[in-house]
Amino acid sequence: MPIPKPTREHSPKAPSAFEKAAADLRQPTAAFPNVSPRWLLKAGAIAFLAALGCAWLTLCLLYWQGNWQLLYHPNPTITRTPASVGLTYEPIHFAATETGTTQLTGWWLPDPNASRTVLYLHGADGNLSNTLESLTALHQQGLAVFAIDYRGYGQSQPARSNEKQLRQDAEWGLTWLTVTRSIPAKSIIVYGSGLGANLAAELAANHNELAGVILEQPLQNALGPVFNDPRSRLVPARWLVQDRYDLVASTNRLRVPSLWLFAGNDPNQKSAASQTCEDAYRAVKVQKESVWLQSPFSADPHFAESLQRWLDNL
Repeated sequence: MPIPKPTREHSPKAPSAFEKAAADLRQPTAAFPNVSPRWLLKAGAIAFLAALGCAWLTLCLLYWQGNWQLLYHPNPTITRTPASVGLTYEPIHFAATETGTTQLTGWWLPDPNASRTVLYLHGADGNLSNTLESLTALHQQGLAVFAIDYRGYGQSQPARSNEKQLRQDAEWGLTWLTVTRSIPAKSIIVYGSGLGANLAAELAANHNELAGVILEQPLQNALGPVFNDPRSRLVPARWLVQDRYDLVASTNRLRVPSLWLFAGNDPNQKSAASQTCEDAYRAVKVQKESVWLQSPFSADPHFAESLQRWLDNL
């Protein structure tokens, strides 16, 4: 009987990649794993807080870039000049850059018989066009006057205003008088109105050689319009705003005579502006005088009298 030949067992052939893919397609789709509702709530809360944080940081950035507009309201259009009221003046372009481009403009109202010269610093609104009545009243008292527009105002170089920049502009104005015009600092009086009064106090505090400083309606709480704005409550405004205009700090360092002009009829019935400046006024340790006038000051007949009396005592 013939012995059967042993058969060789063949190992199964490995499926090809195509066969594997086809088999996977024939398999039923696995059910999505169960997810805890608590996990979903946590993930949603984290996503919401992250979006809220990004939105808040974006708000802080926008506020940091644009908060200057809450305090400064410049107007680039000059609507009137001293010639409009019959005054002889010279338009001045100064504070040139290295390329020769001038950054500031001003009005020079000369008086050949003047023994004193005023550097006039206007407030946060408008431009030099809004100062003509004040400039006229000062010039009529036998004073030469140099009034400047800060960068961002009038025909000066466009810019976003800030305290550091305005302080530098005021310094350039003083330098133009002392260097370009060769006017001794001891015959120069700085006159500031509104926010310009705070700026004038800073400038005078840094220059003890000046003849004096006149502060028209200075602002002890100069940053009130910024910090009292509803939008400032949504961000850390005091960290994001760099300006301060600390009137008390400036007047505490003041070493030149000062004349303070406030709106009101009677020192015993002080205006809100004068009441808020009491701390700053008390901080002055040298010659000082306060006067209450009807607004606008330039139209009050006591303005010329008070100014002349103060000038005579310098």
